[in-house]
Amino acid sequence: MWCNKIYKNMKKIILLTVLVFVGYVGYSQEIGVNDTIKVTATRLPSGELVPTSWLPEVVVVGHMTDEQRRLARERTRLRNAVYVTYPYAIKAGKLINEINAKLVGVDGRRNRKAIIRIREREIKAQFTDKMKGLSVYQGKVLMKLINRETGNNCYEIVEEYKGWIDAVFWQGLAKLFGSNLKQSYDPVGTDMEIEKYVQEVRKLYGYTS
Repeated sequence: MWCNKIYKNMKKIILLTVLVFVGYVGYSQEIGVNDTIKVTATRLPSGELVPTSWLPEVVVVGHMTDEQRRLARERTRLRNAVYVTYPYAIKAGKLINEINAKLVGVDGRRNRKAIIRIREREIKAQFTDKMKGLSVYQGKVLMKLINRETGNNCYEIVEEYKGWIDAVFWQGLAKLFGSNLKQSYDPVGTDMEIEKYVQEVRKLYGYTS
C-alpha cells in the first residue's frame, strides 16, 4: 500500500515536471528569433569584444555644510560687488590715465596742479553721488579695480594729485574702516576670484579695453 502511494506521488511529480518543461519549450518556440537582447559592444585594447550597456543618469543632490554655505555667500557678495563697481573703475581709470598722460613732461607743481584741478572737478561731478551709495565692502573692491585699471594704488593716486598730507589722512581714515589705500591687485594670486568676475563683466557688457 505504501509502495502504491509512493508510486502515485512519483507519477504526479514526473507529470508536473514534464508539463513545466513543455511549457518552457513552448514559450521559447513562440518567441523564436525575438528572444535575443541587442546590446552595444566595446572593443578592449586586447581586441576582445565585450557587451556594453549604459545606465540611466542619476542626479544626486546633497545638503551643503555650514562652511560651504558661508563660502557661497562670500562668493555671491564678491561677485555682486564686482558687477556694481567695475563700470565705475573703468571710467575712473580712464580719467586717471588721461590725467597721467597730460602730466608727462609738465614741470612745476603749480602747472601740474592746474591740470589736476580741471579734471578733478570732472571726477567729482561723475562719481561723488555714485560713491555715496557704495558700501564699505564695495569701496574696498573698487579700490582694487582702480589699481587694476591704472597700475597705481589709491594711496599713490591721492599722493600724486593732492599731496602726501592728504594721502596720509585718507589712509588713516581707510584704516578705521578696515581698508587700505595701498592694497595691490594680484589677478593670479589673492585676487584671482575678483579677476574671474571681472572677465564675466567684460564679456557681458562687451568691454574691449
